[in-house]
Amino acid sequence: MSIDLTPTPIQEDHEDFQHQERESQRSRKSFLVEVIQTLVLAALLYFAIDAVFARVRVLNISMQPTLVEGNIIMVNKLAYKYGEFQTGDVIIFHAPNNRKEDFIKRLIGKPGDTVEVVNGQVYVNSVALAEPYVAGPAAYSGSWQVPEDAVFVLGDNRNQSSDSHVWGFVPVGNVVGKALVVYWPLNSIKLVTHHQQPLPESW
Repeated sequence: MSIDLTPTPIQEDHEDFQHQERESQRSRKSFLVEVIQTLVLAALLYFAIDAVFARVRVLNISMQPTLVEGNIIMVNKLAYKYGEFQTGDVIIFHAPNNRKEDFIKRLIGKPGDTVEVVNGQVYVNSVALAEPYVAGPAAYSGSWQVPEDAVFVLGDNRNQSSDSHVWGFVPVGNVVGKALVVYWPLNSIKLVTHHQQPLPESW
């Protein structure tokens, strides 16, 4: 007596379905793994970029003509972790009276410097600054001795800026970084000019 072991069409269809189902499951798993890998990589890239760069929008006219309202600026957050403050740098910092608010101004006095404004001219350690970037000479006068743990900042639009001549010094710990480039709007893309000036050290 012989037994016919030839698969019936129903058996063949069932085996084909099982094979297709296994392939489909493998394909779904492979796709899911790729999605997870992409999301993890994107998250790592985001946090890496965020650790080095910040983005700040200019909200007022205090830095005109250098920066105008609506400009969005990329900021180097490592500039002063591995470098030193320089007179003329454009910096971003947490407002001294509200750390949740960021300001952008030009650094005039480094820690320990003496800053004076006389007849519209700014002096640092008795040296007159060349400032082609200002909207006009300051209409105020004064003298400030910068503490060793702070910096002195002014807006380029001297007479339309709330800055160190109004509310005092910026603690070094409040400084976020150094402005790099304006990248928005597209018709305003440019590198931020810092006009660094070599000066004698304070006494």
